[in-house]
Amino acid sequence: MHVENWIHLCVDMQRMFAENTPWHVPWMAEVSPQIIELSSRFPERTIFTRFIPPVSADAMPGMWKTYYEKWEVMTSKHLPPELVDIVPSLRKLIPPARVFDKRTYSPWIDGRLEAALSSDNVGSVVISGGETDVCVLAAALGAVDLGYRVILLKDAVCSSADQTHDASLELLGDRFSVQVQITETEKWLSEAGRSEYVSRPR
Repeated sequence: MHVENWIHLCVDMQRMFAENTPWHVPWMAEVSPQIIELSSRFPERTIFTRFIPPVSADAMPGMWKTYYEKWEVMTSKHLPPELVDIVPSLRKLIPPARVFDKRTYSPWIDGRLEAALSSDNVGSVVISGGETDVCVLAAALGAVDLGYRVILLKDAVCSSADQTHDASLELLGDRFSVQVQITETEKWLSEAGRSEYVSRPR
């Protein structure tokens, strides 16, 4: 199989989801080995996103204000700042891995990520991280809208809700089958390893 120029987009593998907070995602520990393997093998192709809470609910517009009124304990006024960072096992890969911060579920809203990928002539986005039914879903659909080929690693994404995790994978695999490929990490690594594109995109 031909593998075109690609980037690994690792979504929100942050301490506030991995550790004991109200947003803890227990499954994150299960998918971490696959994410570490891919990120370690291709750190120069890896981009980590971080979901950055505001100082307070009043700093956010519209329904985001309502959202953070519910989750006030997760605003930066209350949340220890180190919990926003990437988990240590992945943090050590930065650099050459890169970090893009975001205030929304989707990493595409402000255009910076698309600009970076365009300058690297990227055609495919390989997605891992969490949560499958929230930020991963937003990242995948945004990439589809922008014309990227999306490869979703089903053993490297996680959620705190089994039912909507499964439903999201089914949705992406069925309704977006032309634009989204769902596979497993080891299979993708095998394909990428055989590819001519083994250096950083230019």
